[in-house]
Amino acid sequence: MGIGEASGMFPVDSTTNDFDAGRLALYDKRLNARGLPWTLADILPTVLVAGQPAGTLTEAGARLIDPSGQLKAGIPLCPPEGDAGTGMVATNSVAPRTGNVSAGTSVFAMIVLERALSKLYPEIDMVTTPTGKPVAMVHSNNCTSDLNDWVALFGEVAATLGVRVSESVLFETLYQQALLGDADGGGLLAYNYLSGEHLTHLEAGRPLFVRTPEGRFTLPNFMRTHLFASLGALKIGLDILFEREQVTIDQILGHGGFFKTRGVGQRFMAAAMGVPVAVMETAGEGGAWGIALLAAFQVRKAEGQSLEDYLTHAVFAGQAGTTIAPDPGDVAGFAAFMARYSAGLAIERAAVAALA
Repeated sequence: MGIGEASGMFPVDSTTNDFDAGRLALYDKRLNARGLPWTLADILPTVLVAGQPAGTLTEAGARLIDPSGQLKAGIPLCPPEGDAGTGMVATNSVAPRTGNVSAGTSVFAMIVLERALSKLYPEIDMVTTPTGKPVAMVHSNNCTSDLNDWVALFGEVAATLGVRVSESVLFETLYQQALLGDADGGGLLAYNYLSGEHLTHLEAGRPLFVRTPEGRFTLPNFMRTHLFASLGALKIGLDILFEREQVTIDQILGHGGFFKTRGVGQRFMAAAMGVPVAVMETAGEGGAWGIALLAAFQVRKAEGQSLEDYLTHAVFAGQAGTTIAPDPGDVAGFAAFMARYSAGLAIERAAVAALA
């Protein structure tokens, strides 16, 4: 099994690129105390890193996939990886101080670390790149679903007035309005929780929009507030890495529906993360392309070539894309919104308790 996928089964040691020997010993001590006649290593898979051979396709396997007989046995196999590892490869985010963020129905950021974290954080999932480098993953259950519902409502309003607007134009127009809002969203507040959110310790969600009489209730501020709210829980998780652990990254690569309207979601993500956010034309290709690149790396890499070098020079060289650096005004505005967001979580908890 690929090391990134294996890290989801049991902790791995990035210095040995294998399961953590110390933790294996602790686990086996418990097994032994219960009189079990086996060790954990007996049932765990062999850990492989990108570029190592993972066997070849057998005749039986070829017939299982293709009973017609056109697919031939003997095809070399690369170590299998899941969505996390293949997503890193598909976005060329496998080197330390890089990362990628996927934002759509849910949102998650994966940051490649220069060193292991100092302690366990229940909010952070630890995985690895396909070459074994430690990766901190922050995942939020809620991102654009509530925002999409509001856009759909505006579409209903337009249709009621006899105006036909395509979905793409509706999203483009409303997202662009957010750029015209006050830096902090005009004092407005929203929670996009259609489901529970572990990053803010809520077992269930209630979508909310809240304002004070003094809030500047305009369409641009409304849209900006909901785009900010889509990143609120993610920001709380990221602050564990950036503030408590002093993790440093050079840029993040964004992909997913949040970035579809050019320059809007990308700009707000840069404000939330405090680093430049790049969006490449290939960023939407996804995990299937990522595992294909890992297979290509195994058979095409030069002697001693690293996965990072292969992706940078053989795959992504010359790829078109855009990068947006954090705007100081947006950063300050998002920070003001997050102070309001953190203080208002009691409202969300009350809504969960009161509304069955």
